[in-house]
Amino acid sequence: MVLIVWFYPHDRSTNFHYEQGRPWNYAQLIAPFDIPIHTDSATVRAMQDSLNQAFRPVFTINKQKADSVVASLPQTMVFMREDVAKVIRQIYTTGVVDDSVMAQIRSGKLRTIRIINGNVMHDISTANLTSPREFFSHLDSIIPDNNVRRMVVANDIPELIQPNVIYNGHESRRMYSAELQLLTADRGVILQGQAIINKGDIITAQDFTNLRTYEQLMEDNSSTDQRSSLMMLLGRVLYVSLLLGVLFTYLIMLVPRIADNIRAFIFIFSLVTVFVLLTVALYQYLPGGLYIVPMAIVAVLVVAFFGGRTALAVAIITILLCAPIAPYPLEYVALHFTASAIAIYTLGELRRRSQLMRMALAVAAAYVGAYVAMELMLNGVVEGFSWRMAIILGINALLTSMAYLLMFAAEKLFGFVSVVTLVEYSDINQPLLRQLSDNCPGTFQHSMGVSNLAADAARAIGANEELVRAGALYHDIGKMKNPAFFTENQHGVNPHDALTPRQSAQIVIDHVTEGVRMAEKHGLPEIIIDFIREHHGCGKAKYFYFTHCQANPDHTPDDEKDFTYPGPNPRSRETSVLMMADAVEAASRSLKEYTRESIVELVNRLVDAQIAEGLHADSTLCLRDIKAIKEAFIRRLQTMYHTRVAYPAGATAASSSASNKI
Repeated sequence: MVLIVWFYPHDRSTNFHYEQGRPWNYAQLIAPFDIPIHTDSATVRAMQDSLNQAFRPVFTINKQKADSVVASLPQTMVFMREDVAKVIRQIYTTGVVDDSVMAQIRSGKLRTIRIINGNVMHDISTANLTSPREFFSHLDSIIPDNNVRRMVVANDIPELIQPNVIYNGHESRRMYSAELQLLTADRGVILQGQAIINKGDIITAQDFTNLRTYEQLMEDNSSTDQRSSLMMLLGRVLYVSLLLGVLFTYLIMLVPRIADNIRAFIFIFSLVTVFVLLTVALYQYLPGGLYIVPMAIVAVLVVAFFGGRTALAVAIITILLCAPIAPYPLEYVALHFTASAIAIYTLGELRRRSQLMRMALAVAAAYVGAYVAMELMLNGVVEGFSWRMAIILGINALLTSMAYLLMFAAEKLFGFVSVVTLVEYSDINQPLLRQLSDNCPGTFQHSMGVSNLAADAARAIGANEELVRAGALYHDIGKMKNPAFFTENQHGVNPHDALTPRQSAQIVIDHVTEGVRMAEKHGLPEIIIDFIREHHGCGKAKYFYFTHCQANPDHTPDDEKDFTYPGPNPRSRETSVLMMADAVEAASRSLKEYTRESIVELVNRLVDAQIAEGLHADSTLCLRDIKAIKEAFIRRLQTMYHTRVAYPAGATAASSSASNKI
């Protein structure tokens, strides 16, 4: 709240948000005092361009230049001296300019110039002006004697021929400023009580300038005291606190699994804060930046980890926090809310990263559709449609498709696991699962069966199906250390026959700690490692414990520790489901007949026994969940072990083969 309030744009004396070419959405604005009508910037630029083309620069003429050049003529020219002097004075009287000025004259840019002589200024045509090079060429052409020409060159006469019409930069700049000021002078005054602009009027360039002038004068004349500033600050604090409080309440009351997880809680509020501050920064430093911020990413990140309802709530709060700084708050809320809702609906359950590209296209269509709808609703015409705005919204949608980068960062930073990641871990081609399949084929088949059984149950109670499926596939990877000591991997030889019950129990129990070690070595997420830790909870290796008790009638309660799994007991609905599915799948293989009655009896007995032992006391399962889990187990086991059709004894081999496929 402090960060958002601190970086909110500072309120000015007016709170109007408007853009040139868009309608004025407020009530009629009346001038509270006389307001000068300054020329709008577009007109100023046009007049300046016109003045640049028509402006006549100011030059100063040096009348003594001809006399100095004549005085430098060699006395040896004798009979030619007077004629040459006459030509020099005549040309200098017309005017000599430097080569750069002559280039502008030849290009047609300078048809006339101003000559200042003392306090008098007059215009002259540039048609008769000449350059020093042209001057000397003419002078050379009127001297017939080559000896005289050589004397002229020898006396550096060409170097003495310099311009006598000199550019006066200071006076030119003064004249330019005066003419520009005259062209762009105030056009009049909006008298006190007159309308500056009416509601619904399209804001022209002149209207935009008038509004800026009004705001500047209001700011200059503002009498806002410290108390008013504090009240405005209080209003911002209340507004931001209210919205963050609504989000806080939503999480506490409706999504307790987030409220009880400090990392998830910090992630949600950090995400909101970062996107609000990003929006404020781009709004202040980048034209159109307010709409470039891909607000739909907020919804995408939240839906990837916490589901659609929470994503929509977080997106709405973030949009409302940004809306007060938007020039058109209603349009801003409509555009981003529509895009966020479409992003959530399009993704549904994010399972593949390729879905993000399809989502980006849907978001782009939603932005354009909402933009056109708002233009029609507010203006009644589509002439105000801006392709620049459409391009900005397209960039926004494109940035939204890059959400997977932030998703990856969030997974690493906060320890979350998205559905996409869970689907990837559930791929049986993962190195650890391939190793399990090669070294412990029986355990691998057991894990596959538990995965299907647990996924059905998770779906029935609304738990995280993909998480349960992934956790089930990895829950017994610790058995790879001693595969032959587990029934599903044995082939007629039982190595436990050579061990004491305590030794056998330790080997069996060690598959949990060994599984955790292997999972950590291969970098499995902590949330999947929890399935390995908790799938036996603090239960006992009962077979070996009972065998030990029968062989040792004087056993003590302390002996139980050697036959008890390290735990902890399941702490989530998902790990509870796995514990039940693990026991049911393993025991179902020992049934003598697979009737509905035997399957129902098996499921009820095993699940009820675990509950009676308190193994699910730390879980959040309710009685309704347990009933649904049992029913899911029964349906799946009936499907797995369905009764086959009996064929008569004389059936052909082909018929027998076909029966195996039924």
